[in-house]
Amino acid sequence: MAPLPHEPADETDRILELQEEVDQLKEAVVSHAVVDQAIGMVVALGRVSPEQGWAVLKEVSQHTNIKLRHVAELILRWGRNGEMPPEISVELEEALERYGPTQIPGSAQE
Repeated sequence: MAPLPHEPADETDRILELQEEVDQLKEAVVSHAVVDQAIGMVVALGRVSPEQGWAVLKEVSQHTNIKLRHVAELILRWGRNGEMPPEISVELEEALERYGPTQIPGSAQE
């Protein structure tokens, strides 16, 4: 028995589902790039391994209750303009103390 052709509504629904999936994948790629760049900054700043840099970002995100991607964006923004919200700065410094030998440049504890 030959399969029945799809109804136009079914095809439209499937196209919409696929478009949504493509949009989600695009967003994931962008998010991944932002997080990877922030990990690179943490690695350079804290002289830690990439795995430790990932752990630092996760801890900052968890301790501030801010989504990891947003923490990464704030760290990248800090790299561009030197400004970081105090709660991120404190948590980042504390996490780096657990994983690495340095402090955040310009912090009060220098």
